[in-house]
Amino acid sequence: MFWKFDLHTSSHLEALLDKEDVTLSELMEEEDVLQECKAQNRRLLLFLCQDQCMQELVRMITTEPPAGVEETKRFKYPNIACELLTSDVGVINDKLGNEEPLLETLYAFLEQPTPLNPLLASFFSKTIGNLITRKTEQVISFLRHKEGFLSLVLKHIDTSAMMDVLLRLISCVEPPPLRLETLTWLNDEKLAQRLIELIHPERDEERQSNASQTLCDIIRLSRDQANQLQEISQADPLLTVLESQECVEQLLQNMFSGERTESCIVNGIQVLLTLLEIRRPVVDGVMDAQGFERSYTVNSSILLAIQPHLVHFHQLLLEPPKKNPMLTTLGVLEEPLGNTRLHVARLVASLLYTSSASHAVVAQELCRLSTMDLLLDLFFKYTWNNFLHLQVELCVAAILRPCTPTSEPSVTSENSAHNLMVTHLFQHCHLVQRILEAWEDNDKIQSEGGMRRGYMGHLTRIANTVVHNLEKGPVHTQISSLITELPEDYRGRWETFVDQTLSETNRKNTIDLVNVGTGNPRPSSEDDMESPFPKELTLQQAFSDYQIQQMTANFVDQFGFNDEEFTDHDDSTFKVSICFLQANTAVFEACSKERIQPFDDDEEDIWEEKEINYATQTKSRNR
Repeated sequence: MFWKFDLHTSSHLEALLDKEDVTLSELMEEEDVLQECKAQNRRLLLFLCQDQCMQELVRMITTEPPAGVEETKRFKYPNIACELLTSDVGVINDKLGNEEPLLETLYAFLEQPTPLNPLLASFFSKTIGNLITRKTEQVISFLRHKEGFLSLVLKHIDTSAMMDVLLRLISCVEPPPLRLETLTWLNDEKLAQRLIELIHPERDEERQSNASQTLCDIIRLSRDQANQLQEISQADPLLTVLESQECVEQLLQNMFSGERTESCIVNGIQVLLTLLEIRRPVVDGVMDAQGFERSYTVNSSILLAIQPHLVHFHQLLLEPPKKNPMLTTLGVLEEPLGNTRLHVARLVASLLYTSSASHAVVAQELCRLSTMDLLLDLFFKYTWNNFLHLQVELCVAAILRPCTPTSEPSVTSENSAHNLMVTHLFQHCHLVQRILEAWEDNDKIQSEGGMRRGYMGHLTRIANTVVHNLEKGPVHTQISSLITELPEDYRGRWETFVDQTLSETNRKNTIDLVNVGTGNPRPSSEDDMESPFPKELTLQQAFSDYQIQQMTANFVDQFGFNDEEFTDHDDSTFKVSICFLQANTAVFEACSKERIQPFDDDEEDIWEEKEINYATQTKSRNR
């Protein structure tokens, strides 16, 4: 097929360039100026790279436009100027990166008083970020000679675009020796310590939030890039400082100094959670050499710094920052859980999942404080807060199923502390008794016409975790002994609960999950399920099942279950048939092929010139 239209029309831009007195503003009014620039129109680039034009472009993106102009047009020229300067054209990059007067004009933007215009700040960040990537040596050398550069960036950290400038310096500098030199410079300037100073109750919330996010991004980027620095046998100086006991202690002191505000505590915990990450899901293709998600070892100094402050976190669970009553769909919640207590629960879960020599110290302190007992109290108090329920479930799972179980028992402080946590969970926290009593209370409420408790799904999973690890978990012998030591009444009720109530609940949940995917009515028994697939499965149903498969795969990847571990949960509330999901992928693809018909080559050409019969068209419209 050949197009019958001439798309190669002469550009009005060329006519403007023929004028002797053409101005930059006139060219920027042309719709195709950016397209021609990226296409490296030689005449246009020669014009733009004149000293006067380049200075004007930089001035546009760093100077507040005059007021009194319609807002939609006020930033038109600055936006176009930024796009031209970051169009990644070699001659423009060379001109901007090699001419110090242009860099000085660009740098002057940082010297403006706060607050910066966020839109102009984004233009500045994009332009300087492009130069850091394309003209690395020149720009790094220029910035290093500016003594107050880092102070100015941190002064404006309440503008999110400044975060991007810092992250560009950390992630976009090549080759590795130059990157290490840049990281050493930033470390000598105390970047990590100065960011931690910004997470303080006396700072405004926006500044604290951006400082916290910057620290989290620095930690993740530094860990992801660690392999590149290994080529020159040097550790990342920024990461070394951030993982040091002194640095973590400074962060914790800031969080608990003076008035304890939710903003400071939450932002501080975000940094601690990032430091405690032991694995990350694959994002943007970031994988290790074997193609798996990256995993990290938590530095013991982090745990040693956190341990003395666990009492403060425990106190936050008891007395969080004051929250106003909250109106919910189920009525007024006089004392909301709050973001502070939720983040403390997340921190406890992360600490329990951490496996290191210092884990024993943390485990012993958590037992001494009875933090798990308090979290279980909150679990049942906040009936409808599934965010909290998930964190408590993760805590229980971490205690009963440690991340790195040993095949042979060995007497170490870590194993001893873990055994202490297991004993504490059953004897002091009365986990089995709580499960039985909460289940019976829920049955009573439902029998009287009430609503099923919101924590029942997570409670079912907790019960299944206990049963699974009782049968073949790494501490199954200890769990069996602890259940045997239960009072006779509770031991008998637990056995009946596991054999009858929990088993029936798992069976119903498994059947419900299968039938949600297939759209079939629930069969009277499992024997009636000849095949999980109906003969005529609609495209929507197949697509729904296909989505379930993808979510399940992501869940398995994120939490690091292996196939055996995942499929062994025969009694799990959320048991998923892997064969069922894989087969649904094929069904979905088959339905898609059936519904989406290929184009017929014999169809008429809509571009073919035809004789237009107006009488025929009028007659067809009147039908």
